[in-house]
Order: sequence, then structure tokens, then C-alpha cells
Amino acid sequence: MASKLHVVLRPVKSIVVRFCPFESNVESTRNFLGCINHKKIQATNRNCEVTADVRHDGSEPLVDVMFVDGDRLIMKGANLTTAEMLTALGTRCKAKEIKEEQKSKKKNP
Repeated sequence: MASKLHVVLRPVKSIVVRFCPFESNVESTRNFLGCINHKKIQATNRNCEVTADVRHDGSEPLVDVMFVDGDRLIMKGANLTTAEMLTALGTRCKAKEIKEEQKSKKKNP
């Protein structure tokens, strides 16, 4: 799945994937964690810290993405598929990269 969806983690500072493995709605969140840890995606930003927060408290599966510019993306994995989460992250990262490119073009015409 990671090869079909191009996710570039350059604008991402950290990703925390939090879930209780004994709940029935965590499959997509666990798969998201596996995809994000893929070597091709990790190679796009070696400084991005990916943390798995596994709890046994019945909590809702959650993905918390912190970007370099201070923005945050919180995805509640209970009602999302892995592809939807990867697409949301990829879209946000791409938008931030385009914005950064436009800033650098304005500085260096």
C-alpha cells in the first residue's frame, strides 16, 4: 500500500500512533503504523520521529502528526481506513512542500 500512495515526510517533525491492541477497531491504525515505518517512507525524512504508544485502556486509536511549522494533524483511526489516513497525511505534506517552494521562489527570484 505504501508504494501506491506517495507520502513524503519532509515537513513532518513527529508522528505518534496511539492504540489499544485489544480493541476491534484498531486494524487500520496498526496498518498505518506499518506503512509509515516502511523504509522508503522513512527515507524521505530521517529526522521524523515515529512513536507507537500502545495502551491497554480501551482508548480510541489515534494518529497525531506534528509538523515542523507547528501545525498538527490528528486522525481518529476508528472510522478511517489505512488508505484514507495515508492520503490525508500525503495531501497535507504535499501542500506544505508546495507552500515552502513558493516561499523560496519569492526570496530568490
